[in-house]
Amino acid sequence: MIVKDEFLSRLRKIFGLNLYEVKVWTALLSRGVSTAGELSDISDVPRSRTYDILESLEKKGFVVMKLGKPIKFIALKPTEVVERVKRNVIRDAQTKSKRLDELKSSDVLKELSTLHSTGIKYIEPTDLSGAIRGRHNIYNHLDMMIRNAKNNITIVTSAEGLNRKFESLKGSMEKAKKRGISIKIAAPITPKNYKIAKDFNKIAEIRNGKSRARFVLADGKEMMFMILDDEDVHPNYDVGIWINSPFFANALDQMFNSNWTSMKPLGKVKIR
Repeated sequence: MIVKDEFLSRLRKIFGLNLYEVKVWTALLSRGVSTAGELSDISDVPRSRTYDILESLEKKGFVVMKLGKPIKFIALKPTEVVERVKRNVIRDAQTKSKRLDELKSSDVLKELSTLHSTGIKYIEPTDLSGAIRGRHNIYNHLDMMIRNAKNNITIVTSAEGLNRKFESLKGSMEKAKKRGISIKIAAPITPKNYKIAKDFNKIAEIRNGKSRARFVLADGKEMMFMILDDEDVHPNYDVGIWINSPFFANALDQMFNSNWTSMKPLGKVKIR
């Protein structure tokens, strides 16, 4: 049996299997019913490891052991495997979520909070910065900045970035507005994002910015700016620089506000 490495790699990512597991599973799928020895020969997995791999696959719901001698294994239908894996993922996520909720009231979180609040005093302001790789991680950090904001949020983004921020940050921005946080957004308004801009305008003040710069300011104290053009970079390789520097962030905030008045409000933007 020959299965392309690319296909095996996709299966590993989708189902969370290691290389030996995915080789043995696909080998069993091609046979339907087989012994461990046969599967070892087909999959090119060492015979000494095959039984362990099959036991692991059985626990995860991919195969069933057939009673009798010699011991044989039966491959479940892929559709059934998908449902079983889905149920396992949901159950594991619920368990982890419950564990994290319990952590909120535990002594562990109190100790971590104490460590952070006392340890922060010994960190120089110039050390309060970091590079964040991957758009998913960047948006997680932006979400945290918005949730922690006390007074105002300033967002400068690209036309495409406006759509992404509506999808990823709308919830936290709505909550920020309810807390009385002032939110300003500057982005190029185009026919492709005009509807999103109108929806965004219900929770933030949006104006038509001409720059493709991408950065977010929170309270004039901390900021995140992206160093690459989002048209040229894959989301996995996007990079954001986070800086907690009131001096730098406030200076940039003042520069933004000096240009804010020259930007057209959404209601005066003509879309062709």
